[in-house]
This record gives sequence, C-alpha cells and structure tokens, in this order.
Amino acid sequence: MYYLLKNLTATQQIGALFIIVFGLLLIASATVFLLSVKDYGDDERAERMRKELKSVDGILRASWVMVLVFWISWVSGDWVALTLFGLVSFFSLREFLTLSPSRLGDHRSLVLAFFGVLPTQYWLVGSGHFDMFAVFIPVYVFLALPLASALANDPLRFLERNAKLQWGIMVCIYGMSHVPALLLLSFPGYDNRNAFLVFFLVLVVQICMVTQHFASRQLQQPPVAPAISQSFNWRSWWIGIAVGSLVGALLAGITPWVPGTAFAFAFIACVAGSLGHFVMKALKRDRGIPNWGALGQSTTGAGGLLDRVDALCFAAPVFFHSARWYFDI
Repeated sequence: MYYLLKNLTATQQIGALFIIVFGLLLIASATVFLLSVKDYGDDERAERMRKELKSVDGILRASWVMVLVFWISWVSGDWVALTLFGLVSFFSLREFLTLSPSRLGDHRSLVLAFFGVLPTQYWLVGSGHFDMFAVFIPVYVFLALPLASALANDPLRFLERNAKLQWGIMVCIYGMSHVPALLLLSFPGYDNRNAFLVFFLVLVVQICMVTQHFASRQLQQPPVAPAISQSFNWRSWWIGIAVGSLVGALLAGITPWVPGTAFAFAFIACVAGSLGHFVMKALKRDRGIPNWGALGQSTTGAGGLLDRVDALCFAAPVFFHSARWYFDI
C-alpha cells in the first residue's frame, strides 16, 4: 500500500483516494438510509435504532463536510481553504457562545473575538508567521479580552464570563486554524502536496471516533465517567486509537513520512482528538445540553457544527506542532 501510493503522482493519488473515500461514504450513507426506512415492528426497538442511526448520520455528515472541504482546498488553493476553515471557526464559536450566558459588558469582547481575533489569526496563518500565530491567542489575546471586559465596568461573574470566552476562542479559532496551517508547512521533497496532510489528519481522527463509537456500542463496557459520557470507556477508546493509527500507517504513501512515522503521528492525532471530544462532552454537560445543536435544531445557525469538528479542534494543534518540532521546520 505504501509503495503503491508513493509511486503515484499527486493527481493519481487524489483520484484514487477520492474514489475510495467517496465510495465508502456513499455505501455507508445508503445503508443508513435503508435502515432508517425499515419497519422494525417493535416500537421500543425502533426508537433505539432511530437514536443509533441519528448518531451515525451525524458522523457521516461530518465526514462528508470534511472531505468536501479538503477537495475544495485542493482545487482552489490555500486562501480559499483558509476562508472555509475561518467560516467553520466563526460558526463554531457562535454556537459555543450562544449556549453560554453573557452580559452587556461582554459585547466589546465578543466583537473583538469575532471581528478582530478570528481574522487576525487566519491572516497570520496565511502569511506564514507561524511563531506569532502559535502565541497570538494564548499570550496576547489572553490579556486583551479580559482587559476589554474590565473596561466595561461590569465585575459580576467576571472570571466565569471571560473563561467561557477564552475557552471558545482556544477551541474554535486557535485549534481549528491549525488545520489549514498544515497547507503551508514545507517538508523536503513534498512540494504542492500538503493538502494530503489535511486529508490524513481528518481521516484518521474521523475513523478513530467512528470506531470508538461502534466499539462502545458493541462491548457495553462500564463508562469511565458516567456523569460525562455513557459511551466513553478505555477498551473502546484503545480500539479506536489502534484502528485510526493503523489506517494512518497504511496512508503513509500520501504523507512525507515512512509507515512507522505516519503511525506515530496518526496515534498522536487520535489520542488528542478523542480526549478533546471527551472534554467537550464535559462542557456540554456543564451547559445542560446533550449536543451543541440540541435535538438536531439549529440554535445558532450552525446546526451542531461544533459536535462534528470538536475532536479536530483538539487534534490539529497537537499534530501541527508535533510535526514542526520533530522535523524542525
């Protein structure tokens, strides 16, 4: 598999991968549709299957979106990809903050976050200022946003309000901005193929999450933290990590790495993404909601977008900075 992919041209690689990925997604989507229209007879069983299919459908929708974003970024160039991921950050942050309380004193901080921090972060990515883009939000924005709130002269729940905004910016803007940043890394002998790294990252994280989901349903192991998640247990987690990492090793031919290195980086991405998804579940429980787009309704105009990309928001910065550190680029 490694040598087969490695010996193909970039155009041949993109064609082969999209035939495989779109084919699998079409088969999976068709299977879910057929199961959804099947008559199960027993109302209890039908309701249980309906909930299960709804969960699977959400995962498939996220996979379709990410594959399409990858395709558009490959065809249209880096700045179009930056714009698309910037929009994902915008709607994800909107979703995160809409379901959190805010006060009049937060308005200037919110405006600064959406129309100052977000475009500046993506401009730093697009212009290749990696050192500044890595510290802009954790250092400079960390001070600037609370200062804007303090100047509004509203101390009520000041720490809670600002912590909420900082969390949203770190996850939805800082984390997501590292996905298109992969397009601008310069690996030796890997010219004009960086979009494959985005594809690699998205695919291994999605496969890890899907595998973990189905393994949890089949194994019926006691959850690690039942108040946070009824489906998270260590056995299914390790199965998801193992499958995602093995897929990463099989896809080494589209990366600048050998199979062993690709396995290691897929492992890093899967661990960070799956544990980040678990953390986001804790935040949802704190807000008292089952998902960011509750009951499939678009409470924020994004329709549960954050549910579909939260693992990627955590995996991307760990993956990006690990690659930069390991290869000294």
